[in-house]
Amino acid sequence: MQYFEDLDQAELGGCELTIGSFDGIHLGHQEIIRQMIEAARMLGLPSVVLTFYPHPSVVLRGRRPSFYITSPEEKAAMMAELGVDYVINQKFDRQLSLVSAEAFLERLRGRLRFHGLWIGEDFALGHQRQGNQHFLRQAANDGGFELHVLPPLLVGGEVVSSTRVREALRSGDVARVAQYLGRLFAIPGKVVEGAGRGRKLGIPTANLSTWDERAYPHTGVYACLAEVEGKRWMAVSNIGTRPTFDEVRELPVVEAHLLDFQGDLYGKDMTLRFVDRLREERRFPSKEALLDQIRRDIERARPLLQPLLERKNA
Repeated sequence: MQYFEDLDQAELGGCELTIGSFDGIHLGHQEIIRQMIEAARMLGLPSVVLTFYPHPSVVLRGRRPSFYITSPEEKAAMMAELGVDYVINQKFDRQLSLVSAEAFLERLRGRLRFHGLWIGEDFALGHQRQGNQHFLRQAANDGGFELHVLPPLLVGGEVVSSTRVREALRSGDVARVAQYLGRLFAIPGKVVEGAGRGRKLGIPTANLSTWDERAYPHTGVYACLAEVEGKRWMAVSNIGTRPTFDEVRELPVVEAHLLDFQGDLYGKDMTLRFVDRLREERRFPSKEALLDQIRRDIERARPLLQPLLERKNA
């Protein structure tokens, strides 16, 4: 896969193209990309995904914080795994937001000379979303390309969308998030030094330094799989403010206790994959009461995680 950070870096003599923010690469995104790739291969053309960063809603509406389900680099890596030939990660800013649909489409045609354009039903491009389906159908007739509009994908009777993924994350329903994504929701980060309270309690935790623009599940305790240096471990993770210790933080702490792990994790990259929510975060009357609850959390997490761990290690 080739990766460009600007549309002007690309120059193709033809392709199949899809455009969108594609945050999360959920099952609906995957279906559009899959069909586009299949058509491109039948025609002997490269497949191209044009995506944007920052997200238009961040630029136009100042949406903050903790918004992105995937980083630009993670999106590109997932698209490469799906088989996309070119990814263009176009910077979105105020200037680009003022470009008319007609002018942007002309720019796309000039750089990519796409044969087919693949979109979802709610797609629109250009200033104030002028480039809706009606506009694009007319442009396809006039411009000699094929427009493919795919219906929304349903999971459990619900339309899959990045908005629904974020809503499920905000409620802590990571199992539903996994259904939308077709994979476990993940938070990657680097293990940094914490206060050391877990070690003193006999249950050491790894504190993750994470991207501060990433969406994360609602505060609580979760059963997770932790990936470190190519190996997987069962883990009980906490996302929260540590109310038992009266900590005041602007953003929640992400920390994980890896079951049956012995060793030093400081400075290592770790990815937490969220399987299920165990309970809410709450204040305990004593450290002993907290420790008893953590032990119960571990007992509950093991039967949820062991089959997944064995399946991955098979």
